[in-house]
Amino acid sequence: MAYTITQETFGSLSSYWLDRSSSLEWDCLFVLPCWMRVWWSVFHNGAASLLSAVRDKNKIIGIAPLMVQGEEARFIGDTDVCDYQDFIVAPGREQEFFEVLINHLRQEGISRLDLNAIRADSKLLGEFARLAGNLKCEISCDPEDVTFELDLPATWDEYLAKLTGKQRHEVRRKLRRLHEAAEVNYRVVDGFEEVMDEMETFLALFGLSRSDKAAFMTGQMATYFRSLAETMARENLLKLYFLDLDGTPAAAVMCFDHNSTVYLYNNGYDGRFSSLSVGLLSKVLNIKESIQRGKKRYDFLKGTEEYKHRLGGKPVPLYRCRVKLG
Repeated sequence: MAYTITQETFGSLSSYWLDRSSSLEWDCLFVLPCWMRVWWSVFHNGAASLLSAVRDKNKIIGIAPLMVQGEEARFIGDTDVCDYQDFIVAPGREQEFFEVLINHLRQEGISRLDLNAIRADSKLLGEFARLAGNLKCEISCDPEDVTFELDLPATWDEYLAKLTGKQRHEVRRKLRRLHEAAEVNYRVVDGFEEVMDEMETFLALFGLSRSDKAAFMTGQMATYFRSLAETMARENLLKLYFLDLDGTPAAAVMCFDHNSTVYLYNNGYDGRFSSLSVGLLSKVLNIKESIQRGKKRYDFLKGTEEYKHRLGGKPVPLYRCRVKLG
């Protein structure tokens, strides 16, 4: 069977993503074309893109969203702002995809892949790891980080029942205390114009919450966040949530909706309200709203912060995988 490789652009990838007849699995938020385009516009720093599509006749069976420096290729993105990544492959076509891709990368003079961060259930750690020996590749994967996920039940009461008695009591107590202290308004901002109007409020709360977050939000990073918000809001993938106390924004959460999953990308809060646990409760209320919208999974994303465990999240290991191609 004859396969071909075509070099793509972010524009052509967007058309494949939007093609409802395509069998490609776009199940990783951080390799959606709109996401990668924003990252590339701000951070690519002289790397060359290598957006390779493997085709069986005219049908695309997989895409490798890579960038190249010298003889090394990496996923387009970085671990500061892209929590985990993977290849985009049609179900059941993994073996063919990886066999053709590895041969193509060798022909392009690429001798190694440095792929970070990779979920334990990724296509890379699934089918490719099994095929590596036959493809004469050496693959080594080391634990790098962890992400936390929560399978969402059908109702808020079912969610509370899944927590331990101590966790459940803490959530209820903190919510009661919050409502006793102020007039509470938890609001969602998801229209394009509305998101752009409120993005500066989110960035201000982000910087107020911790000194390390303030240092993280450099001018370049702020440009990235604004551009990401603009792009993802246009695609109806972004929601901002604000917890207002007596009309004052006290905490904010930035989330992405993709398929049936809500991704908690980042958050911030005003330290003046820290005694009321507004940072934690803005996430609790976000989980409640996600359940009410019928979402199936809540992804706290990368990092081992204690609140993720306290709110019912379960750890999913992330790995850094290095592959020698020859």
